[in-house]
Amino acid sequence: MFFAQYYLDCLSHASYLIADETTGRAVVVDPRRDVSEYLADAEAHGFTVVGVINTHFHADFVAGHLELAAGTGAWIGYGRRAETEYPIRALAEGERIALGDVTLEIMETPGHTPESISVLVYEHAGDEVPYGVLTGDALFIGDVGRPDLLASVGVTAEELGALLHDSVQNKLMGLDDRVRVFPAHGAGSSCGKNLSTERSSTIGEQRATNYACAPMDRADFVALVTAGQPAAPGYFAHDAALNRKERGLYDSATAARPLALAEFTALRDAGAVVVDARDPQEFAAGHLRGAVNVPADGRFAEQAGTVLDPGDRLVVIAPEGREEEVLTRLARVGLDRAEGHLAEPGAALEALAGEVAPASRVTAARLRDALAGDRPPLVVDVRTCGERAADGLIDAAVHIPLAELPHRAAELPADRPLVVHCAGGHRSSIAASLLRRRGFQDVSDILGGYAAWALTAPEPATA
Repeated sequence: MFFAQYYLDCLSHASYLIADETTGRAVVVDPRRDVSEYLADAEAHGFTVVGVINTHFHADFVAGHLELAAGTGAWIGYGRRAETEYPIRALAEGERIALGDVTLEIMETPGHTPESISVLVYEHAGDEVPYGVLTGDALFIGDVGRPDLLASVGVTAEELGALLHDSVQNKLMGLDDRVRVFPAHGAGSSCGKNLSTERSSTIGEQRATNYACAPMDRADFVALVTAGQPAAPGYFAHDAALNRKERGLYDSATAARPLALAEFTALRDAGAVVVDARDPQEFAAGHLRGAVNVPADGRFAEQAGTVLDPGDRLVVIAPEGREEEVLTRLARVGLDRAEGHLAEPGAALEALAGEVAPASRVTAARLRDALAGDRPPLVVDVRTCGERAADGLIDAAVHIPLAELPHRAAELPADRPLVVHCAGGHRSSIAASLLRRRGFQDVSDILGGYAAWALTAPEPATA
């Protein structure tokens, strides 16, 4: 058996290529949209990709099933409850897919979504204990899939939570302790709240350490897994819908198109949003007015999907040498209206010097002085609820998580200085640039974020 995990840090996403080395027949599970790596590996090993399985309709990325099917002729498989615009193979409980001696078996595990499945992997068809189980978003390392995402329109979190209870507590925990667990996501994903940095585990380890795998009744389980979930990024509903549709195929060769200055400015003047993917400090030193700063270093794709509308046309300013990477990462989350990237941005910004402005970034010490002044700014905290609970908060700060800021910005006063902060100064640059684009005139963010604020806390008075 050939078994490979492909892990994408930016989206905390794991996908898999499984093959029988004797027959050369292979299946890809939960592929990302840019599929060249799977195809290259299959070709290098002499494999033929005969099937593509999505464990559910993913909400945090656009899956690459259509691209793989177009490139290989493979069938596309989903759980039997799935409904799509393109032909699929409906996979039901207990169905076996023989790649040779290597065999896959379908286990229906609804709860994260109604159509969710897991895939048991047998190295030999006659093995009593599976080699592993690909759990999709039903079971993570340290957590389970959240049942409250918009991917499941028309089904309540409580209804899905009840299904998830059976899937986790009875089906998955009914497997042998030796079975390896391979989920579709890891730490940092918004598909759960307590995901581990580990990329695989075993059923036995999860039984012993995963809070949601401890025996409990349905009501307690539902209450536990629905509490404290972070706000879902706005693009999740768009991607879940896009994964059901017969959409256009992604082609990296045409996506990263360089734009001459005249074309770039024409697109911007016609309404395209400028996405500046440079470092926050470089952005702060000078950027085009109205640009949204989403730094390429970090969770670029998720954060871009959080603050940009999938319907917007986009033009990109990318760090040198990373143009194709940035455009690919936008496509991974369904931001398909990216027209291209600005060619020679250094020279272009010089040519547009009259439209370039700095971004205000303040130190924690300076903020403390301002808060004690006659016209204190309003502090806006864009961290998650979990971060605030774990690390502390600034008194009187307004809390609007970054994922909620695009539709809650109007709650903020337009006539008062705003100072935005996150944990370390990355997300706050994104948020501050979005607020400036929305018309807020006096917006700063804190250098070093809450970590810097905590370090500058005054010493407590001694008796």
